[in-house]
This record gives sequence, structure tokens and C-alpha cells, in this order.
Amino acid sequence: MVKIGVLLFPQVEELDFVGPFEVLSHVNKIRPDSTKVLLVAESAEPVRAYNGMQIIPDTTIANCPALDIVVVPGGKGRLTAMKNVVIQEFIQKQIPTANYITSVCTGAFLLAEAGLLKGKRATTYHAAFAELAAYSVQVLPQKIVHDGKIITAGGVSSGIELGFYLLKQLFGLKLAQEVAQSIEYHADISTL
Repeated sequence: MVKIGVLLFPQVEELDFVGPFEVLSHVNKIRPDSTKVLLVAESAEPVRAYNGMQIIPDTTIANCPALDIVVVPGGKGRLTAMKNVVIQEFIQKQIPTANYITSVCTGAFLLAEAGLLKGKRATTYHAAFAELAAYSVQVLPQKIVHDGKIITAGGVSSGIELGFYLLKQLFGLKLAQEVAQSIEYHADISTL
């Protein structure tokens, strides 16, 4: 079973984490016990997202087990979260054991502040390309950019594609396509 942690912080953009959460969890309806997706936050208190959704974390950063995949969303709250030393250390602590450290939208800035993007290729929300490039990142205007253990996804809705891209990496195209069909996602995921 692949252990996936989705990082949450106040003012996180809902679709940034709900999109990949849904795709990466839905695989279990087709192939049971394929993934375990945990919502991870600094405290066990509910997290209020940017548009008002409140989310109850499954675990805290301090109690989070080693993860196979880390998903870091963005949103307005990234401006504070990316400077949070506890979050930076959490991301850095996962590097040795995780297969992939990923971001959606402006979540890329949390990876950049944690020192993971320097000299790498990455993407983010289109209006933030120049800001990300200032971290010595080669910014590409793509939905998904994969550079070593780091996978970044573009703007808000790109988290859905990130989920499918990860399913392809973990379980192959056929199962990823079954999940896409099951949730009625009609884009061609073979090109991701």
C-alpha cells in the first residue's frame, strides 16, 4: 500500500488538494488497498481552507509516518506556510524515504523554500512563473513537470492531472485509465 500525505495549512486552496486526494483515493474502489491518503497538518485542529471549507487532519506533522508520496497544495495561505520552519522541516524530512515530493499550483513555493527546486525544472500557477524562477528554477509552462523525485503541477485544476500522473507512475496507464473512466474524467491521461 502506497502511503500518501497531503499537506494542509490555513487558507489552502481547496481544489489544489481535493483533486489529487479524490484521484489517489478512488483507485482503492478499483484495486482495494492500493493507497492510503492521509491529510497532514501542523496541528490536529480543523484547517480552514481559502473558500471556507474546514478539514479535519488525519495526523499531525509531528506524528506523520514516513510517506511514499507528499502532495503540497498552494493557495493564498502559501505566503505564510512557505516561511513556516515546521513545514519546511517536514518536507525535508520526507526526502530520503519518499518516492516523490509533489506540488500543485503555488505549492511549488513551499518546495522552493524547503530547498528542493534550486536548479530543477518545475511549474506552478501561470501568474507566478517569474516569482518561482527567482528561486533558480527553470519554470516550464506545462501541466506536469517531473524532475527526479520532484513532480510539480500547474494551476489549481492541475492537481487532478497530478493524481493521474502519479497513478500512472505507481500502477501503470491501464489502471490510471480505469480510474479516469470511473470518475468520468475524459481527458487523455496517456499524454501526461
